[in-house]
Amino acid sequence: MEWGMANRLAQLMGRDGHTLILPVDHGYFQGPTRKLEQPGKTIAPLLPYADGLFITRGVLRSSVDPGRTKPIVLRVSGGTSMVGKDLANEGITTSIEEVIRLNATAIGISIFVGSEYEKESLLNLTKLVDEGERYGIPVMAVTAVGKELEKRDARYLALASRIAAELGARVVKTYWCENFEKVVTGCPVPVIIAGGPQVETERQVFDFVYDGMQKGAIGVNLGRNIWQNDFPVPMIKAIRAIIHDKANPGEAQTIYDSEKAKS
Repeated sequence: MEWGMANRLAQLMGRDGHTLILPVDHGYFQGPTRKLEQPGKTIAPLLPYADGLFITRGVLRSSVDPGRTKPIVLRVSGGTSMVGKDLANEGITTSIEEVIRLNATAIGISIFVGSEYEKESLLNLTKLVDEGERYGIPVMAVTAVGKELEKRDARYLALASRIAAELGARVVKTYWCENFEKVVTGCPVPVIIAGGPQVETERQVFDFVYDGMQKGAIGVNLGRNIWQNDFPVPMIKAIRAIIHDKANPGEAQTIYDSEKAKS
């Protein structure tokens, strides 16, 4: 691996090889998502505890202080919305020159395996990998499922993650599921856990993050389960303890409750 590529990956992953990336890219298809209506206000208190941001160029420019930030994974796919016909019909929205101008550490793109636009999204990934490899910029593939949440099982996610790796993604972001070890063992590049919609309790988040880490994930890319929580800073601190300090779910809950009491 060339030095530039290795350096960028090292920026995202700590000395322990683990990472907590905070995604705030939801507006690119959802618009002003709840508690992300003003991205700058959402990001600021959480940034000290994140290892990186997954973000669009528009929100990066408008809402993140260039003098006080973390490694950036730039969202470069889009072109669809929640009110459109099919979320899978995405294209590449940002040039590699723009990625370099914004000094992004990595680039992220969604793929929609099994959808009507499977071929287009996978070819988008291969094009982006070609451009990223040319300049030493890693690509993170996101195994998106659009509105079809029932696809989140081990068989489907293992298939989608392996295809992403085969096509050149350096990192794969995918959902946690039962039998998550089948997803990780079948994917020859690092796997990061996606969050999805907010769940009912904090403990549910701690449980699936811990299970995923035990089964080989290198970290998380959680957004709504952090910044839609009523106490987002205690939440990110608790999750960070699982990722970097090997805390178990019970210990994470204790951290959350203790930090919440101080708020």
